[in-house]
Amino acid sequence: MRRYENGQDGKLMEVVCNKCGRKLNVVNGYLREYCFTADTSFGYFSHRDGMAHHFDLCEDCYEQWISQFQIPVDEAESTELL
Repeated sequence: MRRYENGQDGKLMEVVCNKCGRKLNVVNGYLREYCFTADTSFGYFSHRDGMAHHFDLCEDCYEQWISQFQIPVDEAESTELL
């Protein structure tokens, strides 16, 4: 969950993990630790037609989540970090 100073176009003020509720480190409008962000819009033939979801997970909660997958995530080394 993200909170901005003046709506979505404003300065980032807070990021909270949707799973555990921990506040992530935000300094001067910049997130200073890893955060998994998901944005999805449900379309036809889903149980949530027309709904959009957004959520943020801290790194620990992301690791817990993917450890439950039946098929592991694909991993590749990245040489450029954002």
